[in-house]
Amino acid sequence: MTTFKELGISNPIMKALEKMGFEEATPIQKETIPLAMQGNDVIGQAQTGTGKTAAFGIPMIEKIDPKQRRIQGLVVAPTRELAIQVSEEVHRLGKFKGIRTLPVYGGQHMERQIRSLKEGPQIVVATPGRLLDHMRRKTIRTERVQIAVLDEADEMLNMGFIDDIRNILKGIPEDRQTLLFSATMPKEIRDIASKLMKDPKEIKVKAKEMTVENIDQYFMEVPEKYKFDTLTNHLDVNAPELAIVFSRTKKRVDEITEGLQARGFKAEGIHGDLTQGKRMSVLNKFKHGRVEVLVATDVAARGLDISGVTHVYNFDIPQDPESYVHRIGRTGRAGRTGEAISFITPREMAHLKLIEKVTKSKMKRIMPPTNQDAQRGQQRIAVDKLLKTIEQKDLKQYHETANELLQNHDSITVIAAALKMLTKERKNTPVRISSVAPISVKKAQRSKDNKRRPNNKKRYHGKRNQGGRNQGGGRNRKGNFQKRRKHD
Repeated sequence: MTTFKELGISNPIMKALEKMGFEEATPIQKETIPLAMQGNDVIGQAQTGTGKTAAFGIPMIEKIDPKQRRIQGLVVAPTRELAIQVSEEVHRLGKFKGIRTLPVYGGQHMERQIRSLKEGPQIVVATPGRLLDHMRRKTIRTERVQIAVLDEADEMLNMGFIDDIRNILKGIPEDRQTLLFSATMPKEIRDIASKLMKDPKEIKVKAKEMTVENIDQYFMEVPEKYKFDTLTNHLDVNAPELAIVFSRTKKRVDEITEGLQARGFKAEGIHGDLTQGKRMSVLNKFKHGRVEVLVATDVAARGLDISGVTHVYNFDIPQDPESYVHRIGRTGRAGRTGEAISFITPREMAHLKLIEKVTKSKMKRIMPPTNQDAQRGQQRIAVDKLLKTIEQKDLKQYHETANELLQNHDSITVIAAALKMLTKERKNTPVRISSVAPISVKKAQRSKDNKRRPNNKKRYHGKRNQGGRNQGGGRNRKGNFQKRRKHD
């Protein structure tokens, strides 16, 4: 795998990536970013959930001059949901460079959009119909656009936007750079690439067949602020022999490690900032059982080969399905079964479904354990210790003292006292973990009453606003723009 640092990305964007918790580039990012930063037109064939937004967002932001309050980057997306999500992610990537990003889509008041456009965003993420409308009104001027992106081009073809796409590209300066992303490459998309792009470099990221065996997969829906308490409670209930906890940032690895240590767990953390000597020392302790919980980032865990890991915890869900498979593959080795538990915030549920789809596996929902569950779990461990000692039967020298105890105290009290001595009582030390933004997945799916339009010989003229999917008005058969609905 390749880190973003290795791709030659500038400091403001690196700072944003660190804050977002991303260290490793996904395959589409690794292939696209260097080519796009060199100024090439690029055709990227990749599925949703592979990290396309950063693949085109980073080169776009690198190219933009934040001092010029004019539109320099343009992203065209098929649905309003996708336009909003792409805009949010590009905004986060460009935060420290001072780049302003604006989503523009049908269903939003035109006057409000015009006011926002007058504030001078450098990047606009728009749906095709509404973008063409603004271009016609001259409220979006494209003469300074240096880089244009078509995201999910096959989806726009399926929705009947192919002519709009051609008209949009024809209305942007010819010396622009064009990046096109599509899960499939039908003839009409190839036609756009050959006629409206300049010697494009092609990248194809094949969706890998990823399966996971011998691993029981679970997820818990947990708000960000309750993740740490949920982790410690689950560790107490299940008492894993060896566990790995994955987190997205180095800072969170340090905080989780210190928090676990404060609550009495034998925990160590590894991430990219540690020296090789320190890293090897931590791994040796973990391999030999002197550490029961290893906290790690994806980069630091690369190439880890540790047998006997019983539990993997995704404290933060990874950004792509491939990373998920790599993470949970640390357990369930050598024919043994293992458990993988993912903590999912409510806004990440759609991303969870994407991971399930790609890995062809289903995660079972379980309820987060309570403090009382954790206490009972620790007591159960103490009972197991007592029972093992009884099985060993080497207790004759303790019989006399035991009889004396039972003469003065009832048997229930004596056993309860023994269990209390054996039970590890956790310190309820307050622990604060810095937050990271949830990972959201692009939702291009339709609702049941707004089914995908077939890509056949019939054109859908001026009816793109059906089913609540108002992308801005389309054209009628004579090429004239139709009158907008009131809410436009």
